Amino acid sequence: MPDDLTQKAIKILLGGGTLLSEPCPYCKGVRVMKDGNALCVNCGKEPEGKQVKAQSENEDSTSTIQTLEGKLEKLSSQLEKENEPAKQQELIKSIDLLINLIAKLKSN
Repeated sequence: MPDDLTQKAIKILLGGGTLLSEPCPYCKGVRVMKDGNALCVNCGKEPEGKQVKAQSENEDSTSTIQTLEGKLEKLSSQLEKENEPAKQQELIKSIDLLINLIAKLKSN
């Protein structure tokens, strides 16, 4: 991934852009989007002739919450099986962070 594309992607994200779940149609790389324009972080190409539709903020939030809840379930399962106290403590911290993040997302 070229540094100039990385820097451009970082600026897009910091400026309110989002990561797209769909990979680049040319190289299957990660894409970022702002104002309906998508940029591939890997090859730098943008789709020709059409703008990418942004998901509504509500849809993004719902899919993010679902993803985080899935991670929460996996971490809970790992915690049940874990016998080492240090690893249990790490899992509990991660679970706590996820719970707080999910609560914040649901309150918005």
